[in-house]
Amino acid sequence: MASRFQEASLVTSPSYPNAVAWSSENLIAVAAGHLVIIINPALPTGPRGLITISDAELYQIGRVRSQDLLTGGLLPSSLKRERSPCVRSLSWSEIGMSPNHGCLLAVCTAEGRVKLYRPPYSDFCAEWVEIVDISKMLYENLSSMNFGESKNPSTSLSKDQVVEHDHEEDERISSLKACKRRKTSANNINLHEKNYTDRASCSKQDSQAEHNVLEIEVYKQASNGQDRRSLPKALKKCSQEISPQTYVSREALLSSHSVAWSSLLRFSSESSCGNMLRFSLLAIGSKSGSVSIWKVHAPECYHIERSNVSPMVELTAIVQAHSSWVSTMSWGIFGCDSSNPQVVLVTGSCDGSVKIWMSNKEDLQKSVEVYKSSFFLLKEVVAVNPVQVSTLSFVVSNHYNAMHLAIGKGSGSFEVWKCEISTRKFEQIVSTNAHNQVVTGLAWSYDGRCLYSCSQDNYVRSWVLCENTISEVPIPANTPGLSSTTDLPDDFLSCLGVALSPGNLAVALVRNFNVELLNPMYQARSQKAAVEFLWNGAQQSGESEDSSETVTEAILGFSKNEFANWESNILWSLKEFNYLNKPLVLWDMVAAMLAFKQSMPEFVELVLTKWLSVSYLGFHDDISMEDLVPKITKRFSAVPSRLLHILNVISRRVMLSELKTEEINRKLQGQRTNDEGEIDLWLKLLQESERELRERLVGLSFLAYLLAESSQGSVSPPSWNWRPAGLAQLQQWVEINRDIVHSQLETLSLEVKSSLARSSNSTKTALEEEKCPYCAAPVNFHSPEEAFCESSHQKKKKSKDKERCDQSHKLERCCVSMQVCPPTPLWFCKCCNRMTLEPAPETFFALPSFPSDLKSLPKSSFSKVASKPFCLFCGVLLQRKQPEFLLSASPV
Repeated sequence: MASRFQEASLVTSPSYPNAVAWSSENLIAVAAGHLVIIINPALPTGPRGLITISDAELYQIGRVRSQDLLTGGLLPSSLKRERSPCVRSLSWSEIGMSPNHGCLLAVCTAEGRVKLYRPPYSDFCAEWVEIVDISKMLYENLSSMNFGESKNPSTSLSKDQVVEHDHEEDERISSLKACKRRKTSANNINLHEKNYTDRASCSKQDSQAEHNVLEIEVYKQASNGQDRRSLPKALKKCSQEISPQTYVSREALLSSHSVAWSSLLRFSSESSCGNMLRFSLLAIGSKSGSVSIWKVHAPECYHIERSNVSPMVELTAIVQAHSSWVSTMSWGIFGCDSSNPQVVLVTGSCDGSVKIWMSNKEDLQKSVEVYKSSFFLLKEVVAVNPVQVSTLSFVVSNHYNAMHLAIGKGSGSFEVWKCEISTRKFEQIVSTNAHNQVVTGLAWSYDGRCLYSCSQDNYVRSWVLCENTISEVPIPANTPGLSSTTDLPDDFLSCLGVALSPGNLAVALVRNFNVELLNPMYQARSQKAAVEFLWNGAQQSGESEDSSETVTEAILGFSKNEFANWESNILWSLKEFNYLNKPLVLWDMVAAMLAFKQSMPEFVELVLTKWLSVSYLGFHDDISMEDLVPKITKRFSAVPSRLLHILNVISRRVMLSELKTEEINRKLQGQRTNDEGEIDLWLKLLQESERELRERLVGLSFLAYLLAESSQGSVSPPSWNWRPAGLAQLQQWVEINRDIVHSQLETLSLEVKSSLARSSNSTKTALEEEKCPYCAAPVNFHSPEEAFCESSHQKKKKSKDKERCDQSHKLERCCVSMQVCPPTPLWFCKCCNRMTLEPAPETFFALPSFPSDLKSLPKSSFSKVASKPFCLFCGVLLQRKQPEFLLSASPV
């Protein structure tokens, strides 16, 4: 059995499949009963975020005659059992959807309500903040369209229709009423979990027993003698009488069952002065079989102070996808490099069918009617059958140039389908009875080459896809460097979800404990479930790559093949982060390297030497790190900014992990010795890399200012509006380092100086002397990292016959503008601990090299809307610095 390297206990237990999700900013959300528990995998036992699910409000959808309450489809709803709120489905958005550039979390409850939540970055609390009630918006949209029905819906069923159901339901009515009168046993609180497998074969009519019916709740309250004035407001507004069929149809349309986010779509807007429009699609599957697709727009700018900002959300389409509940969905995009990529939505239903829908960005951009969707049916992969679909995993594989679809079923089996992107021909690769109970989670890893499956039978299995065959492989049992740090029991009952880390090197599983086997005094009260973390680095990825010859034998329990797999998978993960659309979240890779560094540091050096030589030199040069560093340092100006960012993170968090971050920053300013061996080697590498990045930003800042000055007086307003700050400080930095900076920077600095001299207003603004924000004393520029004010009222005191001066205020400088940071909330980097006042333009992070001619860059490179809060030196997501007792994401 695979050994977990860390775990986190949960106070409530999950109840439905797909109960865990891993975000692109490195946070894990677990749907655990009436709570959504959000965990930082870097600190699994540390601070957590919470979303508490409350009772859903009742919506007005019509009035049914009392004599029709126990007829037709209303019968199961009228006799539904009481239960507390519970989370059924959740999904993370891509990074960049939250006002602080983080991820939004969509939560769907068992009562059929969907809401969006954001992290409390400015609220200083553990509870996540609700920003949009999607279900309420859906209700308002459907009400305005009369739920897509005719103007005069029928108000009642015919007598024949009513009598038709009387005899066949008499016995069922009496038994259900008797069961409702009994008190629920404490052991059956989680009935919806235990009966999940049984519901797999239920028909659509039987499955409606879980629907929430507004009028039935109201009638029950009135029959208990309550005053009519205390009834919900919706009852007083219910005036339209509708038939039971119409009521059931409307209620099913409003009852959501599953949610799924698409990737962030970007394209130019013809009506926004050349700015980029960015939005993500949110699919919500309902119990009626329809899927509502919502367009959620990303913020135009990001901040960490304002907390009352909600995204713009609009209903794009409603697709009648299936004839029964939509149980699971998954998104995919292929053709990202083309001007009009294809958007794919895969939907699975309780009727056993799986369908693939497709649209493109141009059709999505156009405004269309809600019931005239731009999505068309590409393929019905699986037809209607008695076995429901419990989970899906869909990936567009760049390795195979194909789409891979894994379909998990309630019977315990799963299917794998493959579709060639060029021909769009679907082929079933395998259909296997992998588990004995319902498949509760599927997750592709390593670009669709590996697949993880988990089930309610508590088994987790690993599979490898080679060409058109898939085979099961054992999950590696060895754990590098680390072992379980807590004393959790292993008495698990079921596994209800699996998720992969952003770098694919770690796996998260959520399991329910068998409470009957735990200590009733301690464990059974506080440990209902747990999130387990397994390493995925030693997993076979389907490719046979030559391993380094240095590892010639098994060491510390690892075989040579496991070392080869670790090396191959780490290098694959590093290569994937070269793509700018993939956020730089290196936690799993850094954690794995640190674990190996404790037990086998030569293996870490071996992997990094191979990565550095291939990435910076273009070929694998089998030389020592001492000989490699001078070669790659000369190549810094010719490599992309993303490669420099990855190098800086690895240098700080892996090779210099013995030093504190503040100590590293001090040594980079020249306060280091030459007898530190390997540490000094990596410090030199880090210093040269950061200097190269700073030169690129200074050049872009000078160019942006000159372009803005040259466009003054033009008739048409410029579409680019990034105005750099701190020109005086940037010029002083160039003057201090004029012997080592690029010659272009000196030329641009002189042009900026001349331009400032011609404009008195600009000169006054740019060359104004900096002052201390605490005592208004002057501040001189000596370092781009920090500054000290020169207070005129410093007092001298005597201590032990020696004079000393009271220390002046130590001030931090913005790493982008080099200006003194004000005492306001600032962007903070968790890797290098530097502060940023205004983020750098997106062009800086996308530079393939230092431009041979900075003036050749297009003006669109300086769009303020495209500015993202990433660290200038590390490339990771910036955030507002939080107290240690509050949750925050850890990209490294």
